[in-house]
Amino acid sequence: MRLLIVRHAIALPHGTPGYADNDRPLTPDGELKFREAARGLARILDAPDALLTSPFLRARQTAAIAAEAWGGPEPKEASALASGSFDAQAELLDDYPEDATVAVFGHEPWVSELLARLIGTRHSDRLAFKKGGAALVNVPGRLADGGSLAWRLPPRLLRKLA
Repeated sequence: MRLLIVRHAIALPHGTPGYADNDRPLTPDGELKFREAARGLARILDAPDALLTSPFLRARQTAAIAAEAWGGPEPKEASALASGSFDAQAELLDDYPEDATVAVFGHEPWVSELLARLIGTRHSDRLAFKKGGAALVNVPGRLADGGSLAWRLPPRLLRKLA
C-alpha cells in the first residue's frame, strides 16, 4: 500500500477559551494555506482510494479540503487516528489491499510516531510534521513490517507545487 500521512492544518491554539481540544477548528489562514497545499498534493499524487481522518474537527476539515482538491473520495472518520496506538492504526490500515493508496489525517505526535515506526526509527522527534505537512510511505505488506519513505514535504513546498 502507499500510505499518505498528513498532519492537520493550522488550527486555533490548544486552550483557546470556549473550545474543547477535539472541537478546535482550522484558522482562516490555516484553511487558506492548506487549500493551496492540497492543490500541490493533488498535482503530485493521484486521488487516494480512501481518506481516513481523526474525528477531531481540525483533522476532519483538513481531510475535507484535500478531498475537494482531489475530487474525492469522501473522508471517513477513524478513531484509531486520534488514539496514537500503532496497533489500532495497523488494524485499521491492514484491511486495505496492497495496491491501495490510503491517506490518513491526524495529529502530532502521532503522525511522526507512525512515520518513525514505519521507517524503522525510534526518533520520531526528528520527523515532526509541520501543520499541513505530508509524507508518502510505501508499505509492501503489513504495517507492522514497516515500509520505505518515498517523500516527506513541508506545507511550504506543497504550496509551491500548486
